[in-house]
Amino acid sequence: MDSAVSKIVTILSYIISFTFIIAMITASVMLKDPEIILPEVAAMAIAMWVYREAGWIRQPPKIFLAPSITAAIGFVVNQLHITYIGKVSLTLILMMLFLRIIQSNLGPSIATGLLPVVTNANEWSFIISVFIFTFILMLGVLVFKLNIGLEKKVKIQYKYMLVFLVLTFMWIGLCGLVGYQLAVIPPILVVVFESLQKPMYNGKMAFKQGLVLTISATVGTMLYFAIDSWILVTLFDMILMLILLRIVGIRIPAVYAFPLLPFVFPDDIVAMLPLGSLITCVFLFVLVLMYKKLEMKRRGKVMQM
Repeated sequence: MDSAVSKIVTILSYIISFTFIIAMITASVMLKDPEIILPEVAAMAIAMWVYREAGWIRQPPKIFLAPSITAAIGFVVNQLHITYIGKVSLTLILMMLFLRIIQSNLGPSIATGLLPVVTNANEWSFIISVFIFTFILMLGVLVFKLNIGLEKKVKIQYKYMLVFLVLTFMWIGLCGLVGYQLAVIPPILVVVFESLQKPMYNGKMAFKQGLVLTISATVGTMLYFAIDSWILVTLFDMILMLILLRIVGIRIPAVYAFPLLPFVFPDDIVAMLPLGSLITCVFLFVLVLMYKKLEMKRRGKVMQM
């Protein structure tokens, strides 16, 4: 009986989340404003309302606060007359400082902060949409009491913020040297940030992450160019991502954000997204894997002493 109820709750959660995501795309189409679309909101809806990710919902006010402020940081930095690499680097540093100050490691905040820089957002509709959608997400958690029973505070390993910055700057620096345009893909960086904080991380996990993210980017890109209706594309994207994650047997909310990137990226960049995602995933997840293996070796030596 409990199992049947649980399945019904899960199905309803998916329906509500998908409806919310499609409503965001519909609003963008009706208002003819792509800056309303926030790909990471799709990931947040699934993670918070369906998966009930403890790390994302234990402090509901920060669901609204953290992504909204990082989005404002990215938006302001994007108005500065400095190079693209300079904007990305400054945004990353300011975001990590802000998250440290409010004692949060909410991964989606990275994506909302980088999005205005990556897409060159200049309209206030971007900031307003971040405020509205993250407020609704927070409200959903509070109304349905999804955070009940969770510890409000847990120990955060802030060293991973520094490690994240180092790995990301290594990648951005390399891209700058070779003239590679897709240095910053927000959903991938969110997964990298989250992976660094996992107590256990292995090659199998890295492979699965890279696989589903690359497939997600490919499916999203193909549907974007194949179908004229953004609303229909989004519906197909969400259903296919659900099937993909069920087949692979892994939970990665960022997979739901990826297919929405073509709506906010320039068409020439969108065409590069599948291959670009593969290259970015391989480089960054190999770096994460190497770091986590070194960390486990050090931990083993300390335990032996």
